[in-house]
Amino acid sequence: MPPLLYAGAFFSSLRDLRADLRGISMLAIGLVLVTMCVVAVVAHAIIDDLPWAAAFALGAIVAPTDPVAATAIMRRHGVHRRIVTVIEGESLINDGTALVAYRVAVAAAIGGSFSAWDAGLEFVFAAAGGIAIGLAVGWLVAQVRRRLEDPPEEITISLFTGYLAYLPADRVGASGVLAVVAAGIYLGWRAPELTSASTRMQAFSVWEILTYLLNSALFVLIGLQLGPILGGASELATGTLIGYAAIISAVVIGVRVLWQFTMPYLIRALDRRASQVARRAGAGPRFIVAWSGMRGAVSLAAALALPLQTDAGAPFPKRDILISITFGVLFATLV
Repeated sequence: MPPLLYAGAFFSSLRDLRADLRGISMLAIGLVLVTMCVVAVVAHAIIDDLPWAAAFALGAIVAPTDPVAATAIMRRHGVHRRIVTVIEGESLINDGTALVAYRVAVAAAIGGSFSAWDAGLEFVFAAAGGIAIGLAVGWLVAQVRRRLEDPPEEITISLFTGYLAYLPADRVGASGVLAVVAAGIYLGWRAPELTSASTRMQAFSVWEILTYLLNSALFVLIGLQLGPILGGASELATGTLIGYAAIISAVVIGVRVLWQFTMPYLIRALDRRASQVARRAGAGPRFIVAWSGMRGAVSLAAALALPLQTDAGAPFPKRDILISITFGVLFATLV
């Protein structure tokens, strides 16, 4: 996962991300939190004896997008660059938002208690700490790479930079995802002064192949998990699991579509500056963004990482059911 996050951040245009920062932030933070809350309410209502903490954990699991397939298709068909930038920018940040919320929800589920103040502090620390560590790692890597003139050495360092940012951030309890994204954006911004044009061209080719292979492997692994996932949720009939997954999938898709066709109008009413009026998107681009909310490896990894037991030694509430629902949401949004 760190290499994919790093590649996405490194090859992003900082100028384009800045230009659409408000829209990206609304999707990556606002929409993620709203999706998490709505999914939690619905899951708590339809699944018998599902605690609120576990319901919020499910919401955090299925909230982040992974639009690899969508952006690949868009580039192939020449979709406007701004739409691709918004979708990719959203996916870079929303993983961090969702995984921090996921950590808080899981901690409440296994500990049996929840403090809004502590959760807020943990959220801020994880986000700010991850960004700070990522920028620090990016600066250190930049100091090393500016002294190198050998393309293989520079490319090798770039392949491990994602892990250099992720591991220390995760170790101290900060967001490893945001650390990788921060390091990638920083080094991508400074790339012209750190490396030669020929090195950047070679690195782009290497990363293009590596990204393709990693994404392909992730989707294969997702498919291989289907048997164990369905087998683990044997306490319910398959039809019931499919029903739960269908309902949660409809909620996830519906919230995203509703968000795209309500929030822009609210922003238009509040912000009538000429610069923002010129950047307004029509219904077509908003629909493309709304329909590009595929879920992928991050959601599945988070679901599989749910603890087996609580601190009291009891099984984690409805763990197998939550994993099965997650797989159903992945399937529904990808297909």
